[in-house]
Amino acid sequence: MKEKSLIVVIIAVAAALLALPARAQSMMDQVDFSSDAYSKAEMSRDEIVAAISKLKVGEKLDLSGKALNGLDLSGIDLRRTNLQAARLMRANLSNANLEGVNLDSAWSLNSTWKGANLKGAGMFQTQLQGANLDGANLSGAHIAGDFSKASLKNAIFDGADLSPNESNQSMGLMRGTFRNTALDGASFKNAKMRRSLIEFSSLRGADLTGADLTNAELGGSNFDGANLSGADVNGADFTSAGTAEIKNLNEAKNLAQAKGLPANLR
Repeated sequence: MKEKSLIVVIIAVAAALLALPARAQSMMDQVDFSSDAYSKAEMSRDEIVAAISKLKVGEKLDLSGKALNGLDLSGIDLRRTNLQAARLMRANLSNANLEGVNLDSAWSLNSTWKGANLKGAGMFQTQLQGANLDGANLSGAHIAGDFSKASLKNAIFDGADLSPNESNQSMGLMRGTFRNTALDGASFKNAKMRRSLIEFSSLRGADLTGADLTNAELGGSNFDGANLSGADVNGADFTSAGTAEIKNLNEAKNLAQAKGLPANLR
């Protein structure tokens, strides 16, 4: 019962943080990251591997709300786990297989997910600030979490959904959030990025072919060498963004409705 209550608290805090503007993100300071919940682990790597191996057909290992901070979970097949609201602070999940895993409201600041398979994963309210997800595969994932100050170089977001659920805004605007994030070489082919927030980030050489950037907030980001062929930029705000060396912008949809672009690029 206590564990379920803790999950509810974690989800509520994450919702409040994601709903706040950048200047109010100092609320993060109110979370006691030195507490056991965010600094220790309730299980070891070996215990998790053993528990997965004992699962019957169709069963999942429920790790929701568990403190798994600092664990080395690299290379493990975690597809049969539920990690909703789990705490994975500073954990190492490099090359782990988390395809389709529920990571909603999980906290994993300053962690390592390099090369992880996150295809189709649920990442609603997921906190991954400062994490390293270079080369991770997030294609088809539902992403409404915070990746600020993270590194996602060469990550794959093809077909992912980073847009908010506009039918339910009771907790504020939940969407893919990338502030001061390294997205160089990342692939967003046909990704749903409507109203996503990608500010002061680097997207050098990123592939945004066919992406839906309708009303996306892209201010201050660097798009040098990024490919926007077929991308829908209706209402997208490029104010102060680096767009001089952007590729195939003339092939973008609704270019005349984009905001903040120099006149010579329209």
